[in-house]
Amino acid sequence: MRLQDVPARDIIVIGASAGGVEALQKLFRTLPADLPAALFVVLHVAPRSRSMLPEILSAAGPLPAVHPENGQAIERGHVYVAPPDQHLVVEPGHVHVSMGPKEQHQRPCINVSLRSAAMAYGDRVTGVVLTGQLDDGTAGLWDVKRRGGVTIVQNPEEAAFPSMPLSALREIEVDHTVRIAEMGSLLTELASEPGAGSPSNGNETGKSEMDTRLTDLTCPECRGTIWETRHGTVPEYRCRVGHTYSPRSMLAEHFSAQERVMWSAIVAMEEGAALARRLEEHLEPHFRDPLRRESLQRQHQAAALRKVLQERHAFPID
Repeated sequence: MRLQDVPARDIIVIGASAGGVEALQKLFRTLPADLPAALFVVLHVAPRSRSMLPEILSAAGPLPAVHPENGQAIERGHVYVAPPDQHLVVEPGHVHVSMGPKEQHQRPCINVSLRSAAMAYGDRVTGVVLTGQLDDGTAGLWDVKRRGGVTIVQNPEEAAFPSMPLSALREIEVDHTVRIAEMGSLLTELASEPGAGSPSNGNETGKSEMDTRLTDLTCPECRGTIWETRHGTVPEYRCRVGHTYSPRSMLAEHFSAQERVMWSAIVAMEEGAALARRLEEHLEPHFRDPLRRESLQRQHQAAALRKVLQERHAFPID
């Protein structure tokens, strides 16, 4: 059944990460075959891997699930699963799959799907965040709520990885916090509940531009300039090409970028030491002592950096 013009809460966007497959299976077992809504599922998966999630969800419950084609029409009673390494963008009447910039260092990203659905369908959207690490989905839920939609998170006490639900609860006044066993009946009830009949203005950007400022940070992905934008109390960091991070993902990716740079420096120094030793026999005699000193200096610098890396203390940020 195609989406009708009569507004209802018939757009359901569900995001999950670590522990998400089992949670989604449990949820889809509780959904009815005649659910009057279209569902969009975003699960963090490794890029360039094959995802069996549509087959898993189709087998778990009565609703058919697919990786959608670009431009595929949206139908109630169908499940559209984000393909690996592609964002799932919800647009009026159809879905769009995109290789756009990563957000939260993820593609697909939960925030992208939640934000696009809120832009396209306003108060017809129900946004759901399940188990997962860090905080993807928090900013997207904020957009859903800002446009009159309903926000739901899995009870963190039962989530295999509670960080994503806890992040949403910290930052947003979430409408419902429920266990998976209760979520299917809640979604069914909401799908039959009329919205206010005022879909969002498609010209909106989906970002709160009221508090945007240039920072002195650079993007850990491309080293571009970073702007900070606030969604209510939720800050996001976005570079000029569109890579977007929450505070936690920004911290995690900068730590990773620092480590990559330091290992690259070790490689360069050890190569410099090896090159100096190699050239010692091929250049004039007066170069030999300086080359030996250069080789020893590079070895000591590489060893010092290795010690810094080995003695760093990691701490959890989720």
